[in-house]
Amino acid sequence: MKDLVEYIAKSIVNAPDDVQVTEEEDEQGVILKLQVADDDKGRVIGKQGRIAEAMRTLIRVKAAKAGTRATLEIV
Repeated sequence: MKDLVEYIAKSIVNAPDDVQVTEEEDEQGVILKLQVADDDKGRVIGKQGRIAEAMRTLIRVKAAKAGTRATLEIV
C-alpha cells in the first residue's frame, strides 16, 4: 500500500523528491502518512478533497483485500 500511495503522489506533485510515505501499525490497522512539499499539498488534496478521497478509497479497497484496515493521513 505504501508503494501505491507513493506512486500516485509522485505522479501528481511538482517536487517528487520531497514525497515521503511512512507506514505505522496500531490496533486499528495500518496508518499511512503522506508528506509532500508545502507547495504541493493543494495538488495532493485536490479541489474539494477529491484526489485525497480517491486515494483513501483505493487504500481502503486494497486493505480490505488483505483483510486489514488502512487510513491515509496527509501531513
